[in-house]
Amino acid sequence: MKLFTNEIVFRGHPDKVCDQISDALLDAYLKGDTDSRCGIEVMGGKSKIFISGEVTSKAQINIEKVVKRVLKDVGYNTNYEIINNLGLQSPDIALGTNNVVGGAGDNGMMFGYACQDTDKYLPTAMVILQELSQEYDRLRIKDSRFKSDGKAEITGLYENNKLQKIKTFTICYQNTEENRAETDQIIKDLCLKICQKYNVEIEEFIINPTGRFLIGGFEGDTGLTGRKIVVDTYQSFASVGGGAFSGKDPTKVDRSGAYMARELAKQVVKTNSKYNWCEIQISYAIGLKNPLAIYAKTNSGDYEVPSSWYELCEPQNIIKKLNLKKIKYEPLSRYGHFTK
Repeated sequence: MKLFTNEIVFRGHPDKVCDQISDALLDAYLKGDTDSRCGIEVMGGKSKIFISGEVTSKAQINIEKVVKRVLKDVGYNTNYEIINNLGLQSPDIALGTNNVVGGAGDNGMMFGYACQDTDKYLPTAMVILQELSQEYDRLRIKDSRFKSDGKAEITGLYENNKLQKIKTFTICYQNTEENRAETDQIIKDLCLKICQKYNVEIEEFIINPTGRFLIGGFEGDTGLTGRKIVVDTYQSFASVGGGAFSGKDPTKVDRSGAYMARELAKQVVKTNSKYNWCEIQISYAIGLKNPLAIYAKTNSGDYEVPSSWYELCEPQNIIKKLNLKKIKYEPLSRYGHFTK
């Protein structure tokens, strides 16, 4: 038996709010111009929200309106000073990422992962935390005692890489501190209900271990786009590339390459039951469309990468195959980008 821990943050966590703002702005630009080039970063703290990065687009959007809509949706007040510091994408980068060249938007390596543990081809503990974060968001909308900010983690007992039992389920949730015993029990019952679906026992709970979680959101902490890349991907069950996703248009392979790597990993485990899990790495050089390398490994050792994957993983081909100019990115930034 071994102990292993994974974590998620709730939709109202300050970093996640910044991710959602970045992706909501991206969605708005892509709606007006599917060829928009965006790298949007957001920082929020106390009374200010600072928006920076690079955008080249024919679309004209009302940035303040988009930001305030996201704040309202996540349960924050909207009384923030919004500072717009967006600039244009560097023409040097555009030389390699225009539609004619179709090159990668950055250097880097991206990872994809899939396993046989659940019908979502994700680890059981990861799915449990994703479902908890979704249910918590519905709960705070119905019951005003629950506030937006929070996070949770599972410390599980594993044998042969399979979750046997949750040793400790830790939940930190912002609340009004009114009838805490009652709201704590609601949280426990919610976790138990989710875990019963997966036949997983919980040995103990730790809830708000400091004793109080009254102040949260941008009043309690600073938020920053891209600071939760482990939560956004595989919660430490697999390797993570160096780049974040949110605010980046799909020519940025930090995002599109990782999305394709996930699809390829799912394909491997779906088509051959001997593979309990698969992890894929794709690497790129900025401005070049061909991947530098694709590497895949499984529980049975290295996987022979088909030569066809190299053409498939060219940025423009990924965008077309996964319809990345048309999908909505803001929903992906709420609970983790890989939820199915």
